[in-house]
Amino acid sequence: MTVILASKSAARRAVLDGAGVVYEATVAGVDEDSAKASLLAEGHGPREIADALAELKAIRVSRARPGLVIGSDQTLDLEGVLYDKADDIAAARERLTLLRGKTHKLHSAVVVAKDGAPIWRELVTAQLTMRDFSDAFLEEYLAAEGPHALGSVGCYRLEGPGAQLFSKIEGDYFAILGLPLMGLMDLLRRHGELTA
Repeated sequence: MTVILASKSAARRAVLDGAGVVYEATVAGVDEDSAKASLLAEGHGPREIADALAELKAIRVSRARPGLVIGSDQTLDLEGVLYDKADDIAAARERLTLLRGKTHKLHSAVVVAKDGAPIWRELVTAQLTMRDFSDAFLEEYLAAEGPHALGSVGCYRLEGPGAQLFSKIEGDYFAILGLPLMGLMDLLRRHGELTA
């Protein structure tokens, strides 16, 4: 059997690479903006949207490819409001200023599909509290991170300089990186993709 990651995310690929999972990566080809808009219009919150998008990605690729397809998505939830990735550094500055001194949630969903249908899922929520950093720190951080700050919904890489933004983190490290891993590896062992 083949394991396929339906994601272009460098962080998700790094998580699987680091864990020694053999897989191939492909782009799911899902119009996430349209799907999010539709889900929001139906009254779904950030947590449900992460789960729905992960499932949509997994199913989309699984309909065309044999094997186990991993779909994943992550949403940022600040007081019940969904936030998407920032488009540019100015938007990243605005996002980080908004998050400064507050606690937000990251909802990370992973769905595995086979033969076009979901066979397993996990949805993990982490809570992250940003410290009340100075404007000078924010400018130094954005200058150092540059385009990397635009790669995640929170404008940070916890595995990099983004760790300096926080005063408290509660939750699964891999979920914060965008791919809850422990349950996924258990599933892959059950399907013979990892040695038991």
